[in-house]
Amino acid sequence: MDNVYYKTVKRILIIIFILNISVALAKAVFGWYSNSLSMITDGFHSFFDGTSNIIGIIGISLASRPADKEHPYGHGKFETFASLLIAVLLFLTCFEILESSINKFLNPQTPEITLLSFAVMGITILINIGVSWYEYRQGKKLGSYILVADSMHTRSDIYASFAVIMGFFAIKFGYIIADPLIAIGIAVLIARTGIRIIKDSSKVLLDEAPIDKDILKNIVKSVDGICDVHMIRTRGSPSEIYVDLHIVVKTSYSVDKAHDIGDEVEKKLKKSIPEIADVLVHIEPINSKKSLKNNTT
Repeated sequence: MDNVYYKTVKRILIIIFILNISVALAKAVFGWYSNSLSMITDGFHSFFDGTSNIIGIIGISLASRPADKEHPYGHGKFETFASLLIAVLLFLTCFEILESSINKFLNPQTPEITLLSFAVMGITILINIGVSWYEYRQGKKLGSYILVADSMHTRSDIYASFAVIMGFFAIKFGYIIADPLIAIGIAVLIARTGIRIIKDSSKVLLDEAPIDKDILKNIVKSVDGICDVHMIRTRGSPSEIYVDLHIVVKTSYSVDKAHDIGDEVEKKLKKSIPEIADVLVHIEPINSKKSLKNNTT
């Protein structure tokens, strides 16, 4: 993966970090001023959005390090590990919220809800919608797990903010208990986001195939001189895919010609799927026992 990718992801994370911290401060300060636990909780949620950005920046910096003797495939999985750390932060946030909610149940206080409360939440929601949309779009475009995971974190913040506004209306009608109840609802939402991030990250760490092998098979078979292709295996992240496959060629081909066909397979795959970082091609003669066995299955 080239440095342009890592620099682009890092730049996006820095922009998102500045916006998230601004939103977090607005919610937390005004939540403290108005004595609204749900608003303070939502502010902490936004603060952890910013913290996750820092983790992402560190993770992407480590992932950008070139391959070395101990890491011949590079350090790209640091990006995936960073997304797992974001999930851990989310779970820690859940515990903090639940603890605050229990205290609020035991010592109920009426928050001071004003028109300004609604205005602050409304503005921060609009900012978060823009941030989440931009980050998710860039994450999908670049194939970046860290950006997608971070955008999901921010998206949960949007839902949480809507929940806080609903709580404001409930409090206005005299339902004080709505404040800690909304906070608990936010905690559940955050936990679900963390679980989803872990599921997505585990796909890379457990080497789940990122591409359907039939797609690769069709591309390879379009190369002249290929009699068959089998034993197709893929691994990696959506932005850095490694392919391993066996091709079958005629026994009449010279070693040089068979090698040229293998090179053409690699070029064709990388051209068709730019996310492919490396292709390992095993060449077999058509009458070998292995190729005959695979052709009959």
